[in-house]
Amino acid sequence: MAEMLAGRLHLTDRALRMETVPVPEPAHGQVRIRVAAAGVCLSDVHLIDGTLSPLYLPGDVVTLGHEVAGTVDTLGEGVTGWQPGQRVLLQAGERDQRGTVFTRGVDYDGGWAEYAVASAETLVPIPDDLPFEQACIIPDAVSTPWAAVTDTGRTRPGEAVAVWGVGGLGAHAVQLLRLVGAAPVIALDPLDAARDRALALGADAVFDPADAGLRDALLGLTGGRGLDVAFDFAGVTPVREQALTLLGRRGRLVLAGIANKPVTIASDSPFNYLQQAVLGHYGSEAEHVVQLVSLAGQGRLDLRASVSDVLPLADAPEAVRRAQSKEGDPIRLILRP
Repeated sequence: MAEMLAGRLHLTDRALRMETVPVPEPAHGQVRIRVAAAGVCLSDVHLIDGTLSPLYLPGDVVTLGHEVAGTVDTLGEGVTGWQPGQRVLLQAGERDQRGTVFTRGVDYDGGWAEYAVASAETLVPIPDDLPFEQACIIPDAVSTPWAAVTDTGRTRPGEAVAVWGVGGLGAHAVQLLRLVGAAPVIALDPLDAARDRALALGADAVFDPADAGLRDALLGLTGGRGLDVAFDFAGVTPVREQALTLLGRRGRLVLAGIANKPVTIASDSPFNYLQQAVLGHYGSEAEHVVQLVSLAGQGRLDLRASVSDVLPLADAPEAVRRAQSKEGDPIRLILRP
C-alpha cells in the first residue's frame, strides 16, 4: 500500500505529529488531489493549543489543513467533469443535507499531506497563472474578509471604513475594501510593522489604537460623520468598545474576530437614535471563493504579498511555532509537500 507524509493532530494530548499514513483512496463522488500548497492558519494553531475543538470529528486524530490547492490525481466512482492534472483549490468545508457545516482539516482530514480526498463539489478550478501558494489561501484567509466586507458589512463605494487588526484576515480586508471602493480605508494595529503593511496594501491612513488623538483624526478623515463600517479582525473586547464609539449614523460594527466575551453597548439611547448595528460574521460561502478566483485571475486581486514564506511539509511544527509567536509578522505561511 502506498504511503505519504501527513501532519496529524492527536486531540487526546493536543500533539501535532508528522506521520507516515496510507495514501487515501477516493470514495464515490470524491476526487483525490495531489497537494501542491497548504496554508497555515491561526485556526490550526488554536486547534493544537486547545482553544478550538472539532465538533463533528468521528475520532480523535485528524490531518490538519483547510486551505489547500493542488492538481487532480484520481477520480472516484461516479465523478465526471474533471481530469487528472487539472489545477484546483478546495473549498474549506461542505454542508450535509441538513445544512451542517463540516470543515476540512477539522471535522475530516485536510491538506497538510501529500494527497487529500475531497467531494467533487468542493473543487474549484484555478487559472494556470495563479500560483498554488496564492490559490490555497483564498478559502478562509481571503474569502472570510471578502464575505465580511461584501455580505455581512454590505460595504458600499464611498463609505468610510476601519479595520482593527491587520493580520492574516485584516490585511486582506484592507485590500478588499479598496477593491470595492470604500473610502477612506483606515487601519488600526498596535504593531508598527502591521501598520506599515496596511499602507503598502492600500490603506489611506493608519493608527495605533492607543493614539490619544485617534477620535479627532478619524472624524477629520470622515468629514465629521464617523465610520460607516468598522471591522473587528482582532477579536478583543477593547476593539469593540472603541469601534462602537467611532460609528456614525447607521454605522455597522462587524465582528469577524472571536473573543468569546460579552459584547457591551454602553448606552442604547445613542445606539438606537443613530440606528447602529452590531453584526456577527463567520467564514464564507462557496460563491465567495469562486468570485475571488475570478478576481485574481483577471488581475484585480494581487496576493503575492500574502505569502510570507514557504516551508516543506515536514516543517509543519516549525510553521505552527512561527504562526503562534508571530515571528516575522506573517500574513500566511505555506506548506509545500
